[in-house]
Amino acid sequence: MIGLLAASIPPWGIALIVIGVLLLFVLMFLPIGTYFVAIVSGAHVPMGRLIGMKLRRIKYKLLVDVYIRAKKAGLDIDITELESHVMAGGNISNVVNALISAHSANIDLSLQSAKAIDLAGRDVLNAVKVSVNPKVIETPVISAIAKNGIELRVKARVTVRANIARLVGGAGEETIIARVGEGIVTTVGSAELHKEVLENPDLISKTVLKKGLDAGTAFEILSIDIADVDVGRNIGAQLQMDQAEADKRIAQANAEERRAMAIATEQEMKAHTQEMRARVVEAEAEVPRAMAEAFRSGRLGIMDYYQMQNIQADTAMRTAISGDNHDGKGPNNK
Repeated sequence: MIGLLAASIPPWGIALIVIGVLLLFVLMFLPIGTYFVAIVSGAHVPMGRLIGMKLRRIKYKLLVDVYIRAKKAGLDIDITELESHVMAGGNISNVVNALISAHSANIDLSLQSAKAIDLAGRDVLNAVKVSVNPKVIETPVISAIAKNGIELRVKARVTVRANIARLVGGAGEETIIARVGEGIVTTVGSAELHKEVLENPDLISKTVLKKGLDAGTAFEILSIDIADVDVGRNIGAQLQMDQAEADKRIAQANAEERRAMAIATEQEMKAHTQEMRARVVEAEAEVPRAMAEAFRSGRLGIMDYYQMQNIQADTAMRTAISGDNHDGKGPNNK
């Protein structure tokens, strides 16, 4: 069937069919629509470059739309630069929008700088917006203590403007907040009385602004306003109470230690006294045995025994008299 149909078509008809198929294939492969849109928009892009973008699987339609937008805004941009940024993984739409905004606001921002900022991971369009319209950063409640021991809780609002030249490598909002908090703590801590800060909260703003806290950051501090100052705890009194309680516990521990040592010494003396008494009793028990042995062996006579008894009686009497005189109740003391 197909052979009969091909035989009935003249040679020039077959040639037209082949040409039509080839032309349809070319129209399907070549970005002709995008090419003509770029031409009529005044942003000519060579067909070879469009084919190269398509072969490299670049979203050439988006790229051409961005290029047209840049040309219409009066920017002198080479599409090769945009293509290289897309291949590097950058957000070309964000970069061009930032360039258009900066150009409209008379902000000096080059294509290379915008590409570098974008590839560094920062939102270049938002940076331009913050540069045109300053941003307010509100710090959390920062606790600081004056020299008289009173705690103050301060909250500040920092108005910043993006510094385009320092976006690459510059510190972010967290650094600004940390430095402002440091300035607040320094100012309150150097005040003799907390009332000085309550009466003149602008002391904090002046001190913080003098320190140049925006150095090395991606922002320029325009103003620092103290939003709220509240009186907190009396830290000095609390510390004194804690110290007094600690001293009390130390004194109690030392007293308890001395008491325990005294009790131990007393018990030791009692034990020693009992031991000495036991020895005396034991020694006294040996005296009758020794005397009996002396009588049996003839070393002690009866007269010697009586004489020893007289000596003991005389000694007991003298001891009694001596004790009475010592107490002040003897016969010579009235």
